[in-house]
Order: sequence, then structure tokens, then C-alpha cells
Amino acid sequence: MTVAVFILSLCGAMALGMPIAFALLLSGVALMLQLGMFDARILTQNLIIGSDSFALMAIPFFILVGELMNAGGISKRIINFGLALVGHIRGGLGYVAIMTAFIFAGLSGSAVADTAALAAIMVPMMADAGYEKSRSAALIGSGSIVAPILPPSIPFIIFGSISGVSIMKLFMAGLLPGAMIAVSLAITWWYMARKKNVKVYPRKSFKEILIATKEASWALALPILIMVGIKGGVVTPTEAAVAAVFYTLFLCFVVYRQLTFKDLTKILISAAKTTSVIMFLIAAAMVSSWLIAIANIPASIASWLEPYMGSKILLMIAINILVFIVGTAMDLTPTVLILTPVLMPIITKAGIDPVYFGVVFILNNAIGLLTPPVGTVLNAACGAGKVLMDDLMRDVMPFLIVETIVLILLILFPDIVLVPLKWMLG
Repeated sequence: MTVAVFILSLCGAMALGMPIAFALLLSGVALMLQLGMFDARILTQNLIIGSDSFALMAIPFFILVGELMNAGGISKRIINFGLALVGHIRGGLGYVAIMTAFIFAGLSGSAVADTAALAAIMVPMMADAGYEKSRSAALIGSGSIVAPILPPSIPFIIFGSISGVSIMKLFMAGLLPGAMIAVSLAITWWYMARKKNVKVYPRKSFKEILIATKEASWALALPILIMVGIKGGVVTPTEAAVAAVFYTLFLCFVVYRQLTFKDLTKILISAAKTTSVIMFLIAAAMVSSWLIAIANIPASIASWLEPYMGSKILLMIAINILVFIVGTAMDLTPTVLILTPVLMPIITKAGIDPVYFGVVFILNNAIGLLTPPVGTVLNAACGAGKVLMDDLMRDVMPFLIVETIVLILLILFPDIVLVPLKWMLG
């Protein structure tokens, strides 16, 4: 009965169009009433505790890095770097899009922000070269979902803060799956573009490649500095985020000189608005998380999954089917906030490595960003690329399929994540 109260109140509130943060609070109130322990002071206390975390302080700084990157000329230089390397290959602009999305992911940690920034620049460029706009936007959106599983992934920070799993280990464990997504997209694009009659850019000279590399090198160094700093124990993820902001400001104002203090005001306001939405979601979810633990809902869910508890792979398949279904109807952040406190006790009881589960869980949710009806990355690609949603949904399917195959491989073969992680951690 308690599980039904929670699910029905949450889904009912969202069905009425209530913002997810308020729907989470309402479901918390419903649980309190069901348990006979309603107290407004508990709601207030858990709201404050929900956002009172040192690790969560990394989120506003990484969001600010993404905003600065998009406004400060960094995006354009990364794209020019990709063009210099592979622009002369048939289908080269597609490879540039994948490469740039991978690099963007290491700068911002947000799939939606990366999609909007990259699609606005590259979809018109690819259309002029003879590529279909909807397919180009689909490729860019599909490439951008590596952002949640590559450092400095904002979803990893949220998941780690709620579950208690090491954010540094999550960052390290996401590197290979992120590379697998990029390679799978490149292979799919090669198959689709090999017979296309599209514009091929002239091969750049060695000198031109060096110039493009030099222009982009400052930006390309940032993800490396973040990972080296965190891996070496020099900085925490939060401290790395602060350092990344100062580094990006240095690039925008001193190296590239494409921002003014007037621009900075707009960027700060935009970053603050995005941060406020995410942090309020997290705070509201902590109310529900606390009540989920009090009501012992994980035990109820575990009893439903009891037939699969004897096999880690079968349990992971069952959980990921559930997450995939939820991901089609809910955005990544609220899904992580709602399901993490429910699933982690089950994962712990089954003896599944929590870092491995975190990578698979976040990747599954990232794929959900490409699935209707919610699909926030689809909406971002549609708006920034100025394409019809029906066309985009059709053209995204091949990329969605290969990314789902990567997810299945990670579920069936956990060592893909665990073995490289052990090697990187020494």
C-alpha cells in the first residue's frame, strides 16, 4: 500500500502538469500522511539537508563552465580542430560532430547543453555540405549523451552524493563506456555515410593542422587537467569544478578575448537559473528519499525482484528494463533522484559493485534522453537544429539502437567497466 501511495501521488501530480520538484514534495506529504507522521518541520529540515552537500557544490561551477564555453568561442575552435583532422574524409563532418561532442562532454557534463550548443553551429554547416538536417541533428544528439558518463558528469555527482559512492571512481569508470559510445556512433555513421554524395573538405596541410591544434589546445587541456587533478588526489571534484571555472574565464577573457563583462552578467544569470532548478529538484528528492527509507520501500521492491536475486545479470536486466521504461517518461535528473535510494539497497544486498551499477544506471538514463515522449536531448536537437520532431525521431533510431547495444554489453560483461577501473586505480 505504501509503494502504491508513493507512485500514484507522484505520477498523478506529474500528470496534472505539476513541476517535478513540487510533485516530489507532494508525494513526500502523501507518504507522511500514510505513515501517520506528517510534520512540516521534517519537510523543511530535509529540504535544507538535501542541498547541504559539499559534493553538490560542483554542479553550479560545471554548469558555469558549460555556459562560458558556449559563449566564449571555445566551441568554434574545437569544431575547427575536428575539421582539420577529419574534414577531408567522406562523411567527415559527422566524425567532427562525434569528436566535438566527446570533447564538449569533458567540459560541461550536460548532454542538453552540449546538444544545443553543437546543433546550432553544426547542423547548418552539415546542411550546406549536403547532409540531411534531421540526420545531422540526430547524430549530434546521440553523441552528446556521452556527457552524463564522462567526467565532469553532473549526473555522476548527483548519484554519488545520494548513494555515497565515490564520485572520483564513477568519473574513472565512465571513461571506457563513453569511448565505446563514441566508437559505436562512428562505425554507424561510416556505414550510413559511405555512399552519400556530400561535400568533402580539402585535406589540411600539416601547418594548418598545427595551427588548429594550437588554437584548441587550451580548451582540450581542461578535461585532462580535471582528471589528473582528481585522480592524483590534488583536488576533489568540487575543487576541480572551481578551478575549471577560473581556467575557462582565463581562456575567454585573456586567451581568446571573446567575452566582455557585460556578457559575463548574462552568463552568470543563465547558470544561476539552471543551477536553481537542479538544486531544488535535489532538495525535494531528499525529502522523498528519507521517507522511502523510513517506509522501507526498498524492501518491498526487493521482494518483487526476489526471483532474480540469485543471478546478478538477471537482476541487472530486470532493473535496467525498469529504468529504461521510466526513462522514456521522465528526465534524467529526477529519475536518478527518485530511483537511486530505492535501488541502491537492492544492489548492495545482491553484491553488485556500486560503481559499476552507477555507470550502467546513468548510461541507461542518458539513453532515455533520446526517447520520446520526454527526450530532452531530442527537444534540444529539434529546437537548435530547426528540424521536425517526426523526422528527428526516425533518424535517431539507428544511433539509439547501437547505444542500447553498448548498454547490453555492459550489463552482460561487467568486467568491461570493472577491469579498467581496477587498472586505473592501481
